[in-house]
Amino acid sequence: MRRRGTAAGGTGALLVFCAAGVLLGAAVAPAQAAEVSYATHCVPPAGIDPVDGTTKVEITAPATAKVGDTVDIVWKFVQAASRNPDIIDLPANSVQPSGVLKAAGAQTADIAVRGPRENPAIPRGGAMVLSDMKGSVKLTAAGEVTLTPDAYTVNAMSTDTKCAPKETVQKAATIQVTAGGGTSTATPTRTATPTRTATATATATATGGTGQTDFTGKEVQIPYACKTPIGDRSATSPVQINAKKDGGSYALTVQFKKSVMDSPAEIPKDSVKPSMEVVLGGADKGTVHVEGPTNASPVESGDPIEIPDLTGTYKPGASGTSTLSPGVLTVKALGTTTTCTPVKTQVSLSLDTTGQPGGAAGGTSTSGGSTGGSSGGSSGAAAAGGGDSGDGGLAETGASDHGALKALGLVAGTAILLGGAVFTVLPRRRTR
Repeated sequence: MRRRGTAAGGTGALLVFCAAGVLLGAAVAPAQAAEVSYATHCVPPAGIDPVDGTTKVEITAPATAKVGDTVDIVWKFVQAASRNPDIIDLPANSVQPSGVLKAAGAQTADIAVRGPRENPAIPRGGAMVLSDMKGSVKLTAAGEVTLTPDAYTVNAMSTDTKCAPKETVQKAATIQVTAGGGTSTATPTRTATPTRTATATATATATGGTGQTDFTGKEVQIPYACKTPIGDRSATSPVQINAKKDGGSYALTVQFKKSVMDSPAEIPKDSVKPSMEVVLGGADKGTVHVEGPTNASPVESGDPIEIPDLTGTYKPGASGTSTLSPGVLTVKALGTTTTCTPVKTQVSLSLDTTGQPGGAAGGTSTSGGSTGGSSGGSSGAAAAGGGDSGDGGLAETGASDHGALKALGLVAGTAILLGGAVFTVLPRRRTR
């Protein structure tokens, strides 16, 4: 451990997931490392029995520091409590640990720690080899501060195994904190997350054969509850619906904004196909089926996966102001199906429509045309609730979104919408 000068502006966070702490002072006390072991209960993904084992951890931290210092802490796994189940060989660099370190004594805090996705290839049934987790904490009070390892999560191939102590854990390190003096350390500030502002709710002026023909919807945040072959998952996705008037109908394009994740394994070409039921409201009723193409080329391990634009044709079945909202999303991949239903939806686009013979009005417009008087909107309308609701969010749990998408290690919004379907079939293929 060593102290460092004040970090460049805007890069610090009170609890950071890397060893970029800000320290002040000329001399640094020698780092101390202590190992503790504790009985641990681990809950793997759905379908796999819980595991009881022993976790052995070595915590490294400075022996002494001053009030105002930010100190770096390293959590090293000597032994993880669970092993790789006898299901799939885990490829190199596919496993990432995160956890919580408890500070007590003169200062109480939950210190978030995280390791990089770095590991050797782990055979099925093999011992889990986990990277060192790092974090930092700003010291605010003089006295003895103890550090004790607590719960941790092992993310592998888009699924989580959550491990928690079954007994009281002994402290693993102690920092003697003295009153600070001289120039105080700059307090790291949490970097603000940019707030996306949804703008430009387009309203059509479809009057006769003139006027506006291209309509841009607003980007809306849609929280999805997904049924996947590897269990229930959640994700919040930014979605935008655009339309182009073509005679009495509209060509729709549904875009998933920045819905990108890195693939932990190779995905063959033409193996992933998404579709959605756009929900109609206002004057019109029913759904519009839109779909995207399959992936045109293989996705290499580590490369981003993107949801392509989904397209279809909307033939209005009623005259007036009709609304379009994201509905049920379906992803078919390698023989599996993942179905994602909006927890609540929002209107992305409003159009002034003129009813057409055979139009929606309670039926379903399809990507290849329209069929009136069918299922009355089916599951898409039910999922949407037919209204313009608030943004809706994805509940975060633990260190980095444990009860939802990030807890699953799927960090970028709609990643799960593809990931859940793709990764469940990996036991049938050799991963890279």
